[in-house]
Amino acid sequence: MNEILAHPFKPVVFKDTKILVLGSFPSVQSFEKNFYYAHPQNQFWKILETITGYPTYNKDQKIWLLKECKIGLWDMLKACSRSNSLDSALKNEEVNDIETFLEQYPQIQKVALTGKKAYTLFKKHFAHLNIDTVYLPSPSPAYAAMKFEEKCEIYKERLGLGWQSGR
Repeated sequence: MNEILAHPFKPVVFKDTKILVLGSFPSVQSFEKNFYYAHPQNQFWKILETITGYPTYNKDQKIWLLKECKIGLWDMLKACSRSNSLDSALKNEEVNDIETFLEQYPQIQKVALTGKKAYTLFKKHFAHLNIDTVYLPSPSPAYAAMKFEEKCEIYKERLGLGWQSGR
């Protein structure tokens, strides 16, 4: 199971997207469900739901939340090989052309990176870009060093969210 896998879906981006959230590469469950952060225990959608008050029960609601909050989603890697869904298992990494993407969407003002792998890849390949960059703790169930409530506070602060529901 170490063949090269191509990223299975397109970025989610809108003409008014202000923040681009970049992960590393979709999990096995995300491949199966054909959408970002689809592992049932991944906290990404639960975090966004908690801090915005918007429901995320299905793909349409998730896309609506992203559009409403002016958030885009993509990943650092366009292809890689792996033996499981952990970032530590990613090998033969081929990075997406984030620079060209940001040129195509000049309204994006901030890049937020979910987890150390995405952050490290961005700094290695795109540190020269003049854009606000923030680190977000991994929403992965494998990252249990931080409590859910702490992750919510960090996401809320670094993404500038929470105003939607008056929180």
